[in-house]
Amino acid sequence: MKKLLQNSVSLFVILIVLLLLIPLRPFLLDTLFIINISVSLIILLITMNIKESLEFSIFPSLLLITTLFRLGLNISSTRLILTEQGEAGKVIAAFGKFVLQGNVVVGTIIFIIIVLVQFIVISKGAERVAEVAARFTLDAMPGKQMAIDADLNSGLITEAEAKVRRYKIQKEADFYGAMDGATKIVKGDAVMSIIITVINFCAGVIIGLVQSGMSFSEVLKVYSIATIGDGLVSQIPALLISTATGMIVTRAVSDGSLNTDVATQFLAQPQAMLMGGSIVGLISVIPGMPTIALLLTSAMLLSLGYFSRRNMKLAIAQDAGMQEAEFPQQMASEEDYFKDVNNIYPLLNVEPIEMEFGYSLIPLVDDSGGGKLINRIVIFRRQYAQDMGFVIPSIRLRDSASLNPNEYSIKIKGEEIASGEILVDYYLAIEPSDLAGEIDGIDTIEPAYGIPSKWILPENKELAEIYGYTVIDPLSVMLTHMSEVVSKHSYELLSRAEVLQLIENVKASIPELVEEAFPNIISYSSFQKILSNLLKEGVPIKDLVTVIETIVDSSSTTKDLDMITENIRVALKRTITRKFCEGGQMKVITLDAELEKIIVSSMAKSEHGIYLSLSPDILQKVLLQVSENVKKFNDISVKPVILTSHVVRVYFYRLIEQFYPNVSVISFNEIANNVQIQSIGNIVL
Repeated sequence: MKKLLQNSVSLFVILIVLLLLIPLRPFLLDTLFIINISVSLIILLITMNIKESLEFSIFPSLLLITTLFRLGLNISSTRLILTEQGEAGKVIAAFGKFVLQGNVVVGTIIFIIIVLVQFIVISKGAERVAEVAARFTLDAMPGKQMAIDADLNSGLITEAEAKVRRYKIQKEADFYGAMDGATKIVKGDAVMSIIITVINFCAGVIIGLVQSGMSFSEVLKVYSIATIGDGLVSQIPALLISTATGMIVTRAVSDGSLNTDVATQFLAQPQAMLMGGSIVGLISVIPGMPTIALLLTSAMLLSLGYFSRRNMKLAIAQDAGMQEAEFPQQMASEEDYFKDVNNIYPLLNVEPIEMEFGYSLIPLVDDSGGGKLINRIVIFRRQYAQDMGFVIPSIRLRDSASLNPNEYSIKIKGEEIASGEILVDYYLAIEPSDLAGEIDGIDTIEPAYGIPSKWILPENKELAEIYGYTVIDPLSVMLTHMSEVVSKHSYELLSRAEVLQLIENVKASIPELVEEAFPNIISYSSFQKILSNLLKEGVPIKDLVTVIETIVDSSSTTKDLDMITENIRVALKRTITRKFCEGGQMKVITLDAELEKIIVSSMAKSEHGIYLSLSPDILQKVLLQVSENVKKFNDISVKPVILTSHVVRVYFYRLIEQFYPNVSVISFNEIANNVQIQSIGNIVL
């Protein structure tokens, strides 16, 4: 029985095809017409009661089947009308007589109006709505996918929930794409119904006059009833299906069924019903108007509006009373909750990364309102992980009443590291070195790199680009600032748990190497310190196999973490070279040989390691020389790089890092052999 039901649809489709070929008797045709109307009515009621389109995802296929069924019945009825002198069953005759009412002209006009409503209004409108819905659904797919990834990365949903949401998005895209094509079937069905009606009437007149010898009045009476009846029997189900098509493709903005939405949303606007009832009541005083009907309508609208407003006030008062009654209880329960000292400890948790926003910037963050910051953060985290080999923690986003409306703040481990201010309705135009023209705007400083800029109106964007400005949207300004801050402080975000996770990833592919290194040769804390040293200077830690192998090899000669780190940098020289090399050339600032000798001679050792004991005069001269040489990189848009010998690199970096954090220091041993070094400055005493 179950298998028979599963194959019933296939059998039904085969039966529809047979309708096109096999003649049917009037009784059987009447039965199939009644089934057609019933199925169409059921489909319309289903589309009115579903909450979302995917609850009736078989609709596009069902639309094709019902259309084919209706056309098959049309052809069968046409065969009977033309061969049996209009005798095509009681359903067709009843519909024809009911519409004609003894007047062929009026009945024909009514039939034409019904056909035009079906063709021009319902079918055309449903086709357009389906086309737009399909395009918008497909365009929104990437954004929805990124929103799911953002929720998954931030821990708001599980992997299973993410899989369900991705599947639903794919089903929506497939459904609306199928609906876009299925509506063309509805339109073709309406055209075909008109053609069949014209054929029935014209062919019937010819057959009646020529073959049957009937008079023109008899022919007109017989074939007009049969033609119009047949047309209505096919048009009414078609009208129901077209209406159902329009219903199902407009369910995207609904929260419940159509019945629920209409009742809820109409009753939620009592003021409109009161005003409408009053206006209808005023119309009743116009002479010649149907006063009784207008007054009854007015009274009904006023009553609905009055009772709706009263119920809304009662609901608001009830909610307010419940809140007042619950507030002291909530306060008491909160006090009781924190009497347990264990419940206070969660308040001490510190987020690794936080971003706080003024209220004007909330639209950029709110994903439900079209904000794209979360999606952009997801992309940034993925790209940073691919580039640096380190997955930065989730970024906590929250609004703050303590900030200015246009201000945002970036915090690392609970403390503010950077802040900025952006204008949501403007663009940031970064000034080039050689301006082709001035443009009006609000002077400011680009927050990530400190470049002089202007906030300009959107209509001035194209002009600013012509003048040579680099124009950036507000969201990109904020995201760039955040990414620079996070990249600069990533070494602080490398937790012990993340280090263990990275080690486990290596262990999955090369377990022998991990077992050899940990914890016999190096402890987890020391390994975390080495990785932090690399990240602090912007060296990717993606190649952890090379890092661990170098640690194992260096452990036989030294236990100094600084020296081990330097050896790792040499092992990663291709990575470091790629980071600073451009077009096969590396522009650098070099150290004078005499200065390097002075630095080496000033090395002193303490219980905390080796440090430089330079005199204040020498230190001041070195910093001044660095400042003058770094300025040369401003014109070539390249990150400043100072080249030293392998022995003094780490100590010279620590000497200048607090004064010039954006200057990189590398050694000769960290440069690949196929790179041409170009010195654009030299630091001498």
